[in-house]
Amino acid sequence: MTKTAAQPTETLDFKRILPIFVIVLVDLLGLTIIIPVLPLYAVSFGADPFTIGLLATAYPLMQLIGGPLLGSLSDRFGRRPVLIVSQFGTFLGFLLLAAANALPLLFLSRIIDGFTGGNIVTAQAAITDSTTPRTRAQGLGLIGAAFGLGFVLGPAISGVALALSDNNYRVPALIAAVFSLASIALTLTWFKETLPPEKRGQAQRPRSSTVQRIVSAVRRPQVGVLLVLIFLYQLIFGGFEALLALFNLSRVGLDAAGNALVFVFVGIILVLVQGKFIGPWSRRYGERRLIYAGLALLALGLILTALTPEVPVPWYDPAKVVSELDADHSGTLSVPLPSADNAGWLGLAWLLAAMIPAAVGGGVISPSINSLITRRTPPTDVGGILGVSSSLVSLANAITPLVGGTLFQLFGTTAPFLVGGLMMALLVVAALRHVRPGPEETLTPTAAGAA
Repeated sequence: MTKTAAQPTETLDFKRILPIFVIVLVDLLGLTIIIPVLPLYAVSFGADPFTIGLLATAYPLMQLIGGPLLGSLSDRFGRRPVLIVSQFGTFLGFLLLAAANALPLLFLSRIIDGFTGGNIVTAQAAITDSTTPRTRAQGLGLIGAAFGLGFVLGPAISGVALALSDNNYRVPALIAAVFSLASIALTLTWFKETLPPEKRGQAQRPRSSTVQRIVSAVRRPQVGVLLVLIFLYQLIFGGFEALLALFNLSRVGLDAAGNALVFVFVGIILVLVQGKFIGPWSRRYGERRLIYAGLALLALGLILTALTPEVPVPWYDPAKVVSELDADHSGTLSVPLPSADNAGWLGLAWLLAAMIPAAVGGGVISPSINSLITRRTPPTDVGGILGVSSSLVSLANAITPLVGGTLFQLFGTTAPFLVGGLMMALLVVAALRHVRPGPEETLTPTAAGAA
């Protein structure tokens, strides 16, 4: 086989991507500030693991309704106006969360934010507008890097806010609202439309329901299997995300501040993977192989998490934890706590070690799948297909917290993670069989040689 002339290496246009990245980061800071707090906030109002799972379901369930609509609207009217509308919904949701004095208001705040929560879908479409096929995985990976930076900075801000406010959970919610307002201001003043008028609305679509859009997208050759894969992946991983704070509390005695440290650790890994490594990895190995590797690493991380020894951290004080979370002063909590008799470092060390493969695996899967989806989709349909992808993720997130919360409550703290890890291992086998090479791999010079 004769060698062809070396092709120049394409690089990502960071100047074009920077405004999108900064806006997403500031927006995500609001989200990541409340992630370690929300489950324990619900516990303080007497919620049990099943109810906490139901609360985690409210946001993605409403995203399921709004996601495809906002994605399609961004294809028709541009990315900027849709992004602004979704950001205002997030801002109002955080304000209501800060004002909540009972569980129903927590639910209402997540419903409002979820229904208008097209921020990430619209940002993904804007990045797709601003990248080439070879740089798309790296561009979409920057959204993941924004998540990673958010997980580093957001929980740290949350922890400081809780310390200064004597564990007042409303304070992190107010700070999240401030960051959301800042993201609106940045979008209004800095973000330039990435989809010019002449490219809008070129793909004429009949008015259809969310279910019809999903079914139509899943039937597309080569794209459909990726959409099914991202749904199944998130169906397993969503319970891990929703219940990790409760698991950390029940297994190793970490309160909101302690959970913040774990999320910071995970965030640092995500920043390194999605901000530095995923671009070179995708160019060298291709998105398809990254998907295989990510699923395998995540399976390992979930199983290791389930096996975390029940050894609380040395500073664990069960009486103090009950006092912080017992809003109705009943003297008991609706979630189990570990015994303080065998406190030590083993539990935390094991947990952090398990987070490494889980974070690396989770860090490469979503951007790799979404990048491959965009490379197999016509440019005029990208926003709509990413909206369907987001809806499938939202559907999975609406199901798995209920299942995970039920497993947690009925069969113990480790059950959701052990079951999830074993199912993820089966998903690795399924992906190897059904996610096959596509024509886009001819665009990657190294892919042909590696196949």
